[in-house]
Amino acid sequence: MNAGALAATPAGLAALRDLTAVTLDALDRGRARRAGPAPAGGPARVAGELGRAVPVVLPEEGEGAEAALRRVVEAVAAGAADPADPLCAAHLHAAPLAVAAAADLAASVLNPSLDSWDQAPAAGELERLVTGAVADLVYPGRRRADALVTTGATESNLVALLLAREQRGPGIRVVCSADAHHSVGRAAWLLGLAPPVVVSTTGGRMGVGALAEVLERTPGPLFVVATAGTTDRGVIDPIEPIAELTRRRLNTHLHVDAAYGGGLLFGGHRRLLAGLDRADSVALDLHKLGWQPLPAGLLAVRESSALAPLSLVADYLNADDDQEAGFPDLLGRSIRTSRRPDALKLAVTFRALGRSGIARLTARCCTAAAAIADEIERRPELRLLARPEISTVLFRPVAADRLPPAEGNELVAQVRRVLLADGTAVIGRATIAEDGLVWLKFTVLNPETESVHWGRLLDLVGSAVTRLCAAPAAA
Repeated sequence: MNAGALAATPAGLAALRDLTAVTLDALDRGRARRAGPAPAGGPARVAGELGRAVPVVLPEEGEGAEAALRRVVEAVAAGAADPADPLCAAHLHAAPLAVAAAADLAASVLNPSLDSWDQAPAAGELERLVTGAVADLVYPGRRRADALVTTGATESNLVALLLAREQRGPGIRVVCSADAHHSVGRAAWLLGLAPPVVVSTTGGRMGVGALAEVLERTPGPLFVVATAGTTDRGVIDPIEPIAELTRRRLNTHLHVDAAYGGGLLFGGHRRLLAGLDRADSVALDLHKLGWQPLPAGLLAVRESSALAPLSLVADYLNADDDQEAGFPDLLGRSIRTSRRPDALKLAVTFRALGRSGIARLTARCCTAAAAIADEIERRPELRLLARPEISTVLFRPVAADRLPPAEGNELVAQVRRVLLADGTAVIGRATIAEDGLVWLKFTVLNPETESVHWGRLLDLVGSAVTRLCAAPAAA
C-alpha cells in the first residue's frame, strides 16, 4: 500500500478504507491490552512500553502505512486514559460520539482551511449555518446574535476579552469569582491588562452582594465573568442577578464562561442557565456536554457588531474586490488563520441527534451524578461535599477527616494516585478554598455510566483507603 497516497484522491480513498480497518483493529487491540480506564504502572511504565513499541519515531526508511498504524495506534491506545470507560471520570473530558468521530475523519480527508472561501467553499458556508444555530441556541430569536468557532473556552475567553477591550476601552478591568477558570486571568495577562478583581464566593458561586460592592468601587470599564459550571465543583453562578447588576452599571461587559454548563441549553436543564441570553458574550465547549472530538469550542455574542475588531484584509485571502464580488470573508471569523472545519462534526451531530437527542445524553449524566451522590450519602465511610448541580460530585473518605488536615489531604491525594497507578480508575481532585481540604472528584460526562460503575468506583476508593491506612509507609 502506498503510504504517500493523498487521502482525498481515488487511490487515497481506496487506501483509506483499508487503513481505517487497520486503525480500528489497532484501537481494539490496544484497548484490550489496557483492560481498564487507564494503563497500570504509572508514568515510568507507560514511557517504557511506548518506547519499546516505538523505539525510533523518525527512522531513515519507513515501515509502511499498515505497519506504522498497527504499531503506533495500538501502543497509544494501550497507554491511553479512556474517557469512554465510565471509571475514567476525573476531568471535563468526554468521549466523542462515533458519528462525530466519523465526521471528523471526513474533515481530515477534505482538509479545508477556514481562512479563505477559495479553500473552503462548502465548509465555510456550513460553518455559517452552524454558528447561526448556536447563536440562536444561546440567544433565542435574536437576529443580531452571532457565534465563532474556537478551540475551546481558553480561546473563547481570550477573544471575548479582546473584543470587550476594543469596544469599551484599553483600561478595561476583569472581574471574576475565585472559582473562575484559570484562562480568565491568563487572558488578562496575555492582553497586558491588570490582574482580575476577584469576587468572593459562597458554596463556589459568585456572591451577588460581593459583586455589587466590587462594581461600585472599581472605576473604568469592566469585563465581568460569570461561570456556568465551575471546573472544581460544577456549580453555576447566579447569572440572572449578575446580569441585572451589570446592566445597571455603565460600560460593563458581561461574559459567561459556559464551557461546561453550555450543554444544558439543548433541553429541560436550560432553566439552570436563566439569564444567559442577557450576557454580552458566552463561551461554550461542545467537546464536553456535546461529545465532540477535540476541539469544539464556540463563542457566542449578543450583537454581531461586536465581532468587527476581528476584521482584517489580507489581499491573498480576502481582497476587498473579491468581497465586493460576493465571496465571503472567513478571515475575520477567528484570531487564527489556518483552522480546521470543526463545524462539520457539529453539523453532523446536530442533524443526527437533534436538540432532544443531545438533551437526553445530558440528562443521563445529570441523573447519574445525582444517583452517585445518593450512594455516597448511604455509605458511612464517605462524605459528600454538596448535591451536584450539573454532573460533578465531590466526596471524601471519612478516614481523612479523622486525621490532621494536612495528613488527611495527603491521604485523599494518595487514594487518587493508587487508583491511577493500578489503572483501575481515573478520578479527579479539587481543593476547596473555604476549608482547605482536598476532595475526590467524580465528573460524569459519560451517558453510559450506570450503578454498577459508580458502585465499583466507590468500592475501589474504600479499598484504597483501607490499604493506605493499613500500610501508610508503603504508599
